[in-house]
Amino acid sequence: MSSIILAFSVVLAITYALNSQAKSRGVEAKSHPVNSNQPIKDPQSGLVTAEGYKLVLAHCSACHSPSLITQNTMSRERWLETIRWMQETQKLWSLGDAEPIILDYLSTWYGPKNSTRRPPLAPHLMPKN
Repeated sequence: MSSIILAFSVVLAITYALNSQAKSRGVEAKSHPVNSNQPIKDPQSGLVTAEGYKLVLAHCSACHSPSLITQNTMSRERWLETIRWMQETQKLWSLGDAEPIILDYLSTWYGPKNSTRRPPLAPHLMPKN
């Protein structure tokens, strides 16, 4: 029993010493500010936590991983086609009043993206062969 207390005391002393040393150098643990331009994501599912998120989590992740949502980007029409396909072939139930909310969420946060590639160089900027 005394060896456990001794070990705990040593760990506590080392922790205190390291913390004091860091503070004396001006180093403090700080939380990183959240970029207000970035949506907040649920750490467990990876889904953006916005209006409709809980409905999407309840209806969609009952059958498949939320990563199947996050890896896709579709228009509202294409999301609707995908939902209809799941209802016809995968036994997805009717979403009822939740459907427009789910479609709003999916098309807003997982809608088509603009290309992140830069535009091609103008011909006059290209090297001559």
